[in-house]
Amino acid sequence: MSDDGREQTGHERVPSRQRRRFPGISSRAYEHPADRSALVALRKLSGFDTVFKALSGLLPERSLRLLFLSDSVRVSERQFSHLNDMLRDACYILDLEKVPPMYVTQDPQPNAMCIGLDEPIIVVTTGLVELLDEEEMRAVVGHEVGHALSGHAVYRTILLFLTTLALKVAWIPLGNFAIMALVAALREWFRKSELSADRAGLLVGQDVQASMRGLMKIAGGNHLHEMNVDAFLEQAEEYDSGGDLRDSVLKILNVLPRSHPFTTVRAAELKKWSESRDFQRIMDGHYPRRSEDKDTSVGDSFRESASSYASDVKSSKDPLMKLVTDIAGGAGGLGGRVRRGFNGFTSPAPPKDGPRDAESQDTEHLDDEE
Repeated sequence: MSDDGREQTGHERVPSRQRRRFPGISSRAYEHPADRSALVALRKLSGFDTVFKALSGLLPERSLRLLFLSDSVRVSERQFSHLNDMLRDACYILDLEKVPPMYVTQDPQPNAMCIGLDEPIIVVTTGLVELLDEEEMRAVVGHEVGHALSGHAVYRTILLFLTTLALKVAWIPLGNFAIMALVAALREWFRKSELSADRAGLLVGQDVQASMRGLMKIAGGNHLHEMNVDAFLEQAEEYDSGGDLRDSVLKILNVLPRSHPFTTVRAAELKKWSESRDFQRIMDGHYPRRSEDKDTSVGDSFRESASSYASDVKSSKDPLMKLVTDIAGGAGGLGGRVRRGFNGFTSPAPPKDGPRDAESQDTEHLDDEE
């Protein structure tokens, strides 16, 4: 109950706080390097998306628009007004001129998406609305507005359409292998685009704890009193560094069919970015502008992406990534380290003793352990 005796619904207006606005901000400011390089390359293909927009009648997009209009609730000043306020505020902060339509659809599974060719549509499920508090939901709305600003809705639809077309030629020799490679690459980009949108959500909400809580609730449900952000982030650390080479392979197999990174990984990545110099520069008003997008170099973007992946591999504590780093660095005794890897890729190769080479020492060390 409130002080005046009225029942609280959970969506009352809270005292407003000043949030920074980013006039003219380019989506390049918050995009993950791998996501940014792909988008820069696609944007340079003049007319690429125009052709597919003209063919949008062949896609299920029109059907989806009609479906949401007829069987969901459109957010407005009269319906889900608190979400409407968040949406308009998110577009104002990220300087997105046209506010995309937003719908709430009945689905107990917490989810949100941004789709569309002609114009993006944001859809959130009732499960998500009921799960998150005001500030957590603000980060989610900012996440989806970030997708819209980046053009993810357009390029995702285009690439999904291309994938569908490519599946029709899977009967060609080696065609299935090529298609699986394409799908795997597409999903890898999807996962990186989700990290980009998480960053956009933080720029909108400007409350890293709310972003963390939202991700934690998506993983563990509405039991916030039973969860702890620090412990949740420790899970991501354990996931990255724990296990042996078998676990490394299983991680890859587990993530390949997913369009989203694992929730603990998203939380750790967002926390890391929130503490970075890049984030602080944006908050201080120093960020790339949309007016400069046309001058962006594709080559520079790809080099940044490659550098980001190399940095991730180098800093990763995952056993397989450590092995890759050692190979790149020319470390000795790798044969023995690989063999030991399946029993715990943790201990270094033993020191040399006499004329024996490193690999023979590793073999003897392995025999001693057995």
